[in-house]
Amino acid sequence: MLRKSVLLTTCFVLLTVLVTLSISRIFNSDREYRETIYVFGTLVDIVIRGETVQKSREATSEIARVFKRVHVDWHAWKSGGELNELNEALARDEDKEISDELIWLLKTSQRLTIQSEGLFEPAIGNLIAAWGFHSDISPQGVPPTNKTILKLADTSPSLQDLVFDGHTVRSSKTSVRIDLGAVAKGAALDLAADVLKRRGIENAVLNAGGDLNVLGKYKARAWKVAIRDPTSWNAIASIDMRPGEVLYTSGNYERYLEHNGVRFSHILDPRTGYPVNDIISASVLHTKGMVADAAATALAVAGPEDWARIAWRMNVKLALLVDSRGRLYITPAMERRLKLLKVATDIFIVEPTNVTYGTEY
Repeated sequence: MLRKSVLLTTCFVLLTVLVTLSISRIFNSDREYRETIYVFGTLVDIVIRGETVQKSREATSEIARVFKRVHVDWHAWKSGGELNELNEALARDEDKEISDELIWLLKTSQRLTIQSEGLFEPAIGNLIAAWGFHSDISPQGVPPTNKTILKLADTSPSLQDLVFDGHTVRSSKTSVRIDLGAVAKGAALDLAADVLKRRGIENAVLNAGGDLNVLGKYKARAWKVAIRDPTSWNAIASIDMRPGEVLYTSGNYERYLEHNGVRFSHILDPRTGYPVNDIISASVLHTKGMVADAAATALAVAGPEDWARIAWRMNVKLALLVDSRGRLYITPAMERRLKLLKVATDIFIVEPTNVTYGTEY
C-alpha cells in the first residue's frame, strides 16, 4: 500500500511538473520584449519574443554597444572614426592599416560593386558630400553646380581602385572617398542578428525604418510585414517573411534635397553624378542585409531598362520596384510571395536575366 501511495505521489508530482513546464512554455512564447536603438540616423526597433526580460535586455545591450561602435567607425565623416581616418589617408595618397572588420566590410562592398557594374558605388563620397547627403539629416540649401558634379563624376572613383595587402589598404586614386551609407545599415543589422542567434534567441525582428531582418516566427506564424507605397504613407504590399530573411528598400522618399519645389533624391547615379529619377522605390528580399541593402540601391540606379540584368548579376531573385509613373516591376519569385494592397494599372513580371530590356515598357 505504501509503495502504491509513493508511486501515485511520484506520478502526481511528475504530472504537475509537466503541466507547469507546458504552461510556462505557452507563457514564454507570448512574452514580448521591445527596445529602440539609434544608429546611422535611424531608429532601430528590436522585438524579441518568447525570452526572459533579462536575456532580452542583455542581448539588446550588446547590440547597442555594437551600434555605438560602428556608428563612429563606419561613418565617412565622423572625426576619430576608422573609416574617416582611412579616407583622410587615401586623400593624401597614403597607405592605412585597418581592422579585420573594416577589411570584411570593404571587401564585401567591393565584390558587390563589381557585381552591380558600379551602380552600387561607395567610393563616391565626395559627390555625396557635394549634394549634402553626408550627414545623418536631410540637407538644406541649393544643389551643387553642373560644373562641380561633372568634375567629381569624371574622376570615376571606385572601390575597385582599392588595393589590399594584409591589413593595409591603399587606393590608386586620391579621389576615392568611401561612404558606406548604402550598405552600413544592412551590415549593422546583420551583426545585430548574429548577436541574437549567438545568444540563443530564436524569434525576433530588427526594424530600421522599414528595413528588416527577421529570426524565427511571430507566435506560430510568419512575421507579416508591409512594403511602403513610395507615393504615400500607406502600404503597397505585404509579405510573410521566412526565418532568416531580410527585406530592404531604397526609395527617394527617405532622404532628399528640396530646392525651388524640386526634390533631389539621395540615390545618386555614379555614372552621371545626378540623383535617380526613374525608379522611386526598390525592395529586395534576401538572406543577407548587406547584400539586400546594396542591391536595392543598384536596382534603383539601373532603372526600368536594366534592373533585371543587374538583379541577375547580383543573384537577386526577389525584388519589387516602383517607377515614377506608378508602374510595378516584380520578379516571378517575389510575385508569388507578395500580397498586393494597392491597385496598379501596370504590373510587369520580369525574370532576372542577362538581358537589357531597353524601352519596351
